[in-house]
Amino acid sequence: MGLLNVIRKLRLRQGLAIREIERRTGLSRNTIKKYLKADGIEPKFATPERSSKLDPFAEKLTGWLKTNAKKGRKDRQTLKKMHADLVALGFTGSYNRVAAFARQWKADRRREEQTTGRGTFVPLAFSPGEAFQFDWSEDFAVVGGERMKLQVAHIKLSHSRAFLLRAYPLQTHEMLFDAHWHAFRVFGGVPERGIYDNMRTAVDLVGRGKARQVNIRFLAMANHYVFEPDFCNPAAGWEKGQVEKNVRDARHQMLQGMPDFPDLAALNDWLEQRCIALWHETAHGTLSGTIADVWAEERVALMPLPVAFDGFIEISKRVSPTCLISFERNRYSVPASFANRPVSLRIYPDRLVVAAEGQILCEHARIIQRSHKLPAKTIYDWRHYLAVVQRKPGALRNGAPFLELPSAFRQLQEHMLRKPGGDREMVDILALVLHHDEQAVLTAVELALVGGVPTKTHVLNLLHRLVDGKVIGGPPLDTPQALALRREPKANVERYDALRGQIAGGRHAS
Repeated sequence: MGLLNVIRKLRLRQGLAIREIERRTGLSRNTIKKYLKADGIEPKFATPERSSKLDPFAEKLTGWLKTNAKKGRKDRQTLKKMHADLVALGFTGSYNRVAAFARQWKADRRREEQTTGRGTFVPLAFSPGEAFQFDWSEDFAVVGGERMKLQVAHIKLSHSRAFLLRAYPLQTHEMLFDAHWHAFRVFGGVPERGIYDNMRTAVDLVGRGKARQVNIRFLAMANHYVFEPDFCNPAAGWEKGQVEKNVRDARHQMLQGMPDFPDLAALNDWLEQRCIALWHETAHGTLSGTIADVWAEERVALMPLPVAFDGFIEISKRVSPTCLISFERNRYSVPASFANRPVSLRIYPDRLVVAAEGQILCEHARIIQRSHKLPAKTIYDWRHYLAVVQRKPGALRNGAPFLELPSAFRQLQEHMLRKPGGDREMVDILALVLHHDEQAVLTAVELALVGGVPTKTHVLNLLHRLVDGKVIGGPPLDTPQALALRREPKANVERYDALRGQIAGGRHAS
């Protein structure tokens, strides 16, 4: 517009000829005439149509871009891969030409969405303690020396934007409940509302509008912590845009380039400390101060944290004749008295609890194997089979559960099985753990082996002396609370004189 103004001034104000204007500006005569004919509007020069090496492949590249846009973020192909595929089809142009075509295609698509109303959003604002947002992401980490696929729970306070990440092997109910407990523990309280997408662990059926059939177990957790679950409309992730952005940011801030961890607990401890450190390093963006500063103010508005929700999933199992139950392809032992009977299995993120008749029978560490190519495992507790070997002592010799006995018991078993009736005596010694402290029994066996007298009688003698505290060098044993002395006895010989006075003149033994 500046050049047009100069030409118009020279022609209309000073009355110079076109030839003189040509000399002063260095522009051609035709160009000056076009500017003067523009009548105050910048003239538009038509760009000549030039053929491009990409023209024969434009339709194919457009189809790839459309297909790529419908895929998930992790499944999308890069432009470099598309350029390589085009080269394989005969394209001889550069990568920059393909990138320019893709930018133009995305810009045109964005304008179309804005024209039709898509891509237009309303800014959201939340008061302190009003809501939190929840979402899952899928990432990888090296745990226990192996690259492990993880499901990461993201929980973020909508007002202060304080966030927490917890890693789990699965996205099941018990993992979901555990993530909420740790988030509320770190946040220092519970907000009034939780915003979710329509995940299967929370919603059984999506109805019209905001109508939802909420999972009964998820609803029990929400009622326990006293917050109202709120579910987004389908394909409306912007309703919980803060946690959606947190998923993207956390991948670059924390999840990429993480160190190796010995187990999942160490990984979650590291994630928790790293999240809290980022609170202090990251500015809030809308309010003054860091995320940690705003969280300190919001914490007052949160409901005080209740006791942890007992977030287990309970299923019914029938114990096999070999005293085992199956779960996730693995098998776990149960006390023999419940063989061939139904029991209740309570599933926690890290353990399995077996209950029946209103009591807890046993507990096992949970084993999660993501690959079906790995062989199934059987987890025994040899104590569960003591009732069986008391009736069938011969099963002790090759019993699979007894391959995991402590080394002292294994050594004693080798001595016992060399003599007739040794299997019966060994079973009787193992059964002592049902009535005495296992560590005391193990110590008595070790002392018997050291003394060179590995017999049942000697082990019993040593065990009784350990319990009575007469073995020097034995481990200190905890006295049961019921046997603790409430009043220490005192020596008082005058009590005998009092007794003699009561029976004075009577007959007594001398």
